[in-house]
Amino acid sequence: MRIIQKLPLKRLAAAALLMLGLEGCASNVMDYSQTPMPRERGHAVIESDGRKPLQCVPYAREHSGVKLYGDAYTWWDKAAGKYPRGAEPAAGAVMVLHDYAGPEQGHLAVVRRIVSPREIRIDHANWLDDGSIYVNDPVEDVSQDNDWSLVRVYNLKTGGWGGKLYPVQGFIGSGTKGSDLVAGADGGAHMGATALVEEIN
Repeated sequence: MRIIQKLPLKRLAAAALLMLGLEGCASNVMDYSQTPMPRERGHAVIESDGRKPLQCVPYAREHSGVKLYGDAYTWWDKAAGKYPRGAEPAAGAVMVLHDYAGPEQGHLAVVRRIVSPREIRIDHANWLDDGSIYVNDPVEDVSQDNDWSLVRVYNLKTGGWGGKLYPVQGFIGSGTKGSDLVAGADGGAHMGATALVEEIN
């Protein structure tokens, strides 16, 4: 007598997905030039712990290899000759937003990782003027020439893309600090509000 063992439902589902994936290997390459790149699923949560609010400048300095001082809008010029500057994001680099609310209004964020040619994840502080630290925050390149000169930022509080578009001056540095950019990973006693993060899968 032969005994047939039932496969768990998860294994059957995994096998079915594998077969579908293999079938897709033979199909045409998807052309994303006319359609948006697919986004990763998941979410991140931000919470304030009531400590002193933290600004974007000290946060960027602490969590990147770029050690500059002064207002955010001055960083791009101050980096000349000291750090690599470029138009493309790199993990650990500082993204410099500029001139979105006047010529002396800037914002700094640290690139956590590259998701696709049009999407990155950033860590930054005080984005919504609340002193909180936003970790693993999605940012999308919406520039006409796909050159990262204009972006939109995901609003972790509302769970949707923000309505404003922000000009990007460029990216400073090349990721010399490493990948552990979560605020307060070193104990965080000197940090401002900290983030609770559920990684985007």
